[in-house]
Amino acid sequence: MFTTKYCRTLVCFWFYATLSRGSGFQHSTVLDPHGKYHLKWSFNRETISFEVEVETTGYVGFGLSPNGAMASSDIVIGGVVDGTPYLQDYHADSNRKVHLDELQSYRLESGWENSTHTRLGFSRDLLTCDTKDKDITESTVRVIWAYHSDDVGPSGPVYHGLNRGRKSLRLLTPAATHTSTTGSQFFDLKNRQVAVPSRDTTYWCQMFRIPETPSKHHITQVQPMIQPGHENLVHHILLYQCDSNLSEEELEHGHECYHPNMPDSFNTCQAIFFAWAIGGEGFTYPPHVGLSIGTATDPVYVLMETHYDNPGLLSGLQDSSGLRFYHSATLREFDAGVLETGMWVSLYHMLPPGMEDYTSQGHCTNQCLQEALGEEMPGGVRVFAVLMHAHLAGRAITTRHFRDNQELPPLSHDAEFDFNFQEFQLLEEETPVLPTDSLITECKYNTAGRRNVTWGGLSTREEMCLSYLLYYPRVNLSRCESLPLIMGQLNFIGVRDIQPTWPFLVKSPKRYSNMTVTAALETFRWTRRRGQAFNQLVLQLPINIRCSKLGMENWGIQGSVVTPPEVHSLASPPSTPCSTATPPQGRAVLHSTLLLISLVLLHLAL
Repeated sequence: MFTTKYCRTLVCFWFYATLSRGSGFQHSTVLDPHGKYHLKWSFNRETISFEVEVETTGYVGFGLSPNGAMASSDIVIGGVVDGTPYLQDYHADSNRKVHLDELQSYRLESGWENSTHTRLGFSRDLLTCDTKDKDITESTVRVIWAYHSDDVGPSGPVYHGLNRGRKSLRLLTPAATHTSTTGSQFFDLKNRQVAVPSRDTTYWCQMFRIPETPSKHHITQVQPMIQPGHENLVHHILLYQCDSNLSEEELEHGHECYHPNMPDSFNTCQAIFFAWAIGGEGFTYPPHVGLSIGTATDPVYVLMETHYDNPGLLSGLQDSSGLRFYHSATLREFDAGVLETGMWVSLYHMLPPGMEDYTSQGHCTNQCLQEALGEEMPGGVRVFAVLMHAHLAGRAITTRHFRDNQELPPLSHDAEFDFNFQEFQLLEEETPVLPTDSLITECKYNTAGRRNVTWGGLSTREEMCLSYLLYYPRVNLSRCESLPLIMGQLNFIGVRDIQPTWPFLVKSPKRYSNMTVTAALETFRWTRRRGQAFNQLVLQLPINIRCSKLGMENWGIQGSVVTPPEVHSLASPPSTPCSTATPPQGRAVLHSTLLLISLVLLHLAL
């Protein structure tokens, strides 16, 4: 407990004590694996306030990094010396050397210290107009942290050693409506000591039966149950609704997904019921929406697909991770649905090597939405959360929204996508999607370090471009996606004709004769200029439509070929112009200079 009895001076420095009493904060997390570094934060449209509580009596460091490393980071360092809190705004150059900022953008709000812990409250503007600071936006940010047993001395902070780390967060995520789970019913769907193979990518499928309820219930919250130590092994978990007429025998054994010997019953599991991805925490549904179970149209059997990412090829791993579902007989107004949109997952979603900026666009066309929503929900549906999904080459994802040939604000956007941090993003405001609307999931990739073509597929070394939309009311639509025509892509490298069946051997021209399509594309001499020309072509090619119902059936538009609407690749949103007036920063510099002088004098006196 923090009290003023630990202060050596009569008055502990303090501006806004309520910030450090835990009230008023919208979010909190633990940054380190040992529970020694706690972070709370809250924000409005202009500013953000932080509170850190760390198990140290020395200095505390907190920063925002472009990539999770120290280089080019925006850093703040503070602590408490003899009851007097201090805080300094720093930045690290490209060589990781730390420099005191000329403009002090962080404001010290409060500070306490006891015999074991230090707690600091501080704030800053979201956009500081200081080139040494990192703007805070709705995108993912790599938070870096550090601490030391000694406070900052006259020569600056000493090296923190191993007391450091990073964690990806979305600092401006709207606060969820927290629903207490005390006394709630729940059930777990967990793997049963799956022997994870010593290869980089494994998809494991296990069938479950949803526990019976005496009447309709609503799932109100879902929590991941990741086996301790496997936080980096379990990359994502998808839950699919299956045919309701399966045999109980199907529940006995799991099997590797997408394998030739996979049970046929697994192929009946097509409609996505829930999705969780690495880095994500639990998800709480809005108070007027729930995931329905217990009725004739709800899942009886579900298939849990777990993606294991094992790049170190570790052997002897066994995993029992899964999901916990809290549910209630107190029904909410609407049933939630999940819609997968974006690029149809296929080998022929291909990315040339050596590209620093390559763009893919997956279309959810108005033809599909018109057929599916027009029949069941002509007034449209309302989207309340989005999970954007790509793999290792992904750098940015945007779920774009169009109506009447006009682009609306995006449903979601992440300019700093992190493969290791993917979770449902609650929208600040629910967004209606009408039958006449269309959506584009746009993904930007970087393949500059790769020598071979990157193919679309399930492995994390392959690529995807997807947006999972949580919406209500639920309709009979599970996937709304597209794929550019394969022959249009092959024409770029000179292929004129291929055999119509797998493995799609090239028939002409002779230089590719009897090669597989993939071999021909790998043989082609890719350059950056050719990659850019290929990208421009692919974005304009006709597309195949995927428009799937909740079961095994498809809507009539499925398989149709249409010309995509002419849209430009989304440019980075313009930065908010900064005022040239800097009196606040000037006052902060004066305050920080005086504070630094006082610290020097204090250390000299000691």
